Amino acid sequence: MTRTSFVILAAGGSLALLLGAWAFQHLGGLAPCKMCIWQRWPHGVAIAVGALILLVPLGVGLARLLIGVGLLAALTTAAIGGYHTGVERGWWEGPSSCSSGSTSGMSTDELMDQIMSAPLVRCDEVAWQMLGLSMASWNMLASLLLAVFWVMALRRTA
Repeated sequence: MTRTSFVILAAGGSLALLLGAWAFQHLGGLAPCKMCIWQRWPHGVAIAVGALILLVPLGVGLARLLIGVGLLAALTTAAIGGYHTGVERGWWEGPSSCSSGSTSGMSTDELMDQIMSAPLVRCDEVAWQMLGLSMASWNMLASLLLAVFWVMALRRTA
């Protein structure tokens, strides 16, 4: 396979994952949490990088740099997905702005303020899963595969 083929697979995979997330949100009615949104941004970067590589004539050095950015984007969204998976499974605490926090030592008024300021969609609750894995877990696994495609594209750039 050529560099172009691997870039199409990598950037196209990010596009497919992003379209899938939007479909779950807008067609399936599953509102994303804050960490779900964080996972979308690197896919947008990967799509833009792929479009640049495919549409603009580039020298080898710039092509390698852009492919590296695509690889970094795929690894970034995979890392966020892995972190989000850990939050969902209770392995560690997530950001206090989108997870339930500790309530020990709080007055009734403080507890009510925390409840009222909590986001509607919490990061530590799984909204959808398949084969025991949440969307964050699937994003992590798929993004690691996309990272392999970016590495293969880099190896094909002489």
